[in-house]
Amino acid sequence: MPLYFLAYLYRRHLQQFWGASGDFWQSRWEAVEALFGGDAFCRGVWGTFGLTFAVYWLVGGVYTAVDLTGRPAFLLRYKMQPGAPYPVSGAQVWRVVRQVLFNQLVIGLPFALAAHALLEWRGYDRSPLLPSFPWVLFELAVCVLIEEAAFYYCHRLLHHPRLYRHVHKRHHEWTAPIAITAVYCHPVEHALCNLAPPLLGVLLLGSHPATAWLWFSVALLSSLNAHSGFHLPFFPSPEAHDYHHLRFNQNFGVLGVLDRLHGTDRQFRQTDAYRRHLLLLSLAPLIGTPSGKQ
Repeated sequence: MPLYFLAYLYRRHLQQFWGASGDFWQSRWEAVEALFGGDAFCRGVWGTFGLTFAVYWLVGGVYTAVDLTGRPAFLLRYKMQPGAPYPVSGAQVWRVVRQVLFNQLVIGLPFALAAHALLEWRGYDRSPLLPSFPWVLFELAVCVLIEEAAFYYCHRLLHHPRLYRHVHKRHHEWTAPIAITAVYCHPVEHALCNLAPPLLGVLLLGSHPATAWLWFSVALLSSLNAHSGFHLPFFPSPEAHDYHHLRFNQNFGVLGVLDRLHGTDRQFRQTDAYRRHLLLLSLAPLIGTPSGKQ
């Protein structure tokens, strides 16, 4: 989750911004509470579902417009697999949209109900006041680390031959993924690998709902970027996960920490894709060659 580490590096500036605009954010949160009439169930279930649905399709929709048209053309300089068929077809996109909507509505909504029930049972920060910036940053760090462990081991489990062909193979139909394939997967995988890992940290910490919403949004944006197929300027590098889709047996985690520990990035580290695996701080694309020694 490179976005978190950028926030940590600039934490003093962000804290000043948070403090200076505290009244604004507090008033926005009070407006959210008023929207749901102070009903924790409506906010926790419908609010969380609505937020994550909107983030996914608003951002994913922008990527999809590019994926269908190949325009604006200057963005194609940032494609990580320039040799892959592109733009994609409407039929391909519609197949993805159907599966993603099924996962969100049929799996995601019941999961939101269960998550709310678990949080009510465990208890969480119900304060009408937003938490302090340092505490939000701490909770985000914990959520990132818990998600890394949960996602890595769940993901590796799904690559077991007995599970892969029945469950995870659907997600790997895309060797050159597009953004909205982030949750294009078997419903079982969606529940176990996409929904459960981000929830665990929130559940453990009893996070304030605003912190939980921030975290879920960051996690979704990270996944959309990781599957986008574009290594864009000033965006966290998606090279590692793009390589996972290309070669299947490398880069199972989000941060790469457990991949390094278990040696599941050894092949990746010998490629040009790994040498491009950094934050692009200029408008010049890093992709000047094919995807490297693949």
